Amino acid sequence: MYQRPGCLGSKPRYEILDGLRGVAAVIVVAFHLLEAHAVSPLTQLINHGYLAVDFFFLLSGFVIGYAYDDRWEKMSTWDFFKRRLIRLHPMVIMGTIIGAMAFYFGAGETFPLIHDTPVWKLLVVMLVGFTLLPLLPAMDIRGWQEMHPLDGPAWSLFFEYIANILYALFVRKFSNTLLAILVFVAGGVLIHFSVTMPQGNLAGGWTVDGPQLRIGFTRLIYPFFAGLLLFRLGKLICIKNAFWLCSLLIALVLATPRIGGSEHVWMNGLYESLSIILIFPLIVALGAGGTLSGKYSTRICEFLGRISYPLYITHYPLIYLYTARVQDNHLSLQQTYPYALMVFFGSITISILCLKLYDEAVRNWLKKRYLMASN
Repeated sequence: MYQRPGCLGSKPRYEILDGLRGVAAVIVVAFHLLEAHAVSPLTQLINHGYLAVDFFFLLSGFVIGYAYDDRWEKMSTWDFFKRRLIRLHPMVIMGTIIGAMAFYFGAGETFPLIHDTPVWKLLVVMLVGFTLLPLLPAMDIRGWQEMHPLDGPAWSLFFEYIANILYALFVRKFSNTLLAILVFVAGGVLIHFSVTMPQGNLAGGWTVDGPQLRIGFTRLIYPFFAGLLLFRLGKLICIKNAFWLCSLLIALVLATPRIGGSEHVWMNGLYESLSIILIFPLIVALGAGGTLSGKYSTRICEFLGRISYPLYITHYPLIYLYTARVQDNHLSLQQTYPYALMVFFGSITISILCLKLYDEAVRNWLKKRYLMASN
């Protein structure tokens, strides 16, 4: 699927990167489940799980560079947008539909606005969600002021689309030097922003207001275009057992407890920014440079890679239900772990069903209808 510009001079797939995306998606599900029990960032298990989004952005930049950097002589900007919409948007719609179906089952003290939401407003929010356009706080129907209240993680797809637009219209034309300058400046902004944030972390970006949009763009610009630059430079690292080492590194970064406590929040911000700037590119360089050996590792990577996006974009409606159950009844993890396990494996099952019965079929139809006809 992806060309390796460095190792061995061959053109194999980057199966390991597919697998690592799946590893991060699975950790995100566990993070969101445990988040329901946290009373503060200090008590959150898998404390930095939200940084998986920044890892996804970096992976996306790398993949976009591989898939499209050398195709612009034969591909228009509109062709690029069609390809990206076909790849990403069917599951945006499915995630929103699942979120709408689960909406009324999440009523309670945690989401008090659900009781006051008429059907027409729910349908309007669902239709807007289909477009991925962000909702203003005035249209909030849950109480968390999310730009996508039926499927919270869709906020990161909104920023992903912005990155794709910036790449297609402007950044693809940048020389490596100019791209490096952009990445260097964005990295400096990321460090400064993370160490001066009052809460000491980069969690945020899902609300349409000034501070949250600033978080979203700060989290987007460096990793996405650093991933693109990493691909263009081709500075990959070839090692054995790269998938397992990279999976361990991702788990360590995301599970590391909060650093600095409540008194030295800048320390945690520095940890997060340096993880994004240094460790995530290292993981991608190792994953892209490594090779798989053995059917077991190959099958795991293939499975995780295929479910990664469906899992990420469909799991959160179940998290809403779980969070409402836990917080309305003041339940501990020990009291709810069977339900947590059911949500965890249920999310994976839903992602597999969506992939097999919907996403692959819809994307294949759209490719035949809108891509092959234009070639």
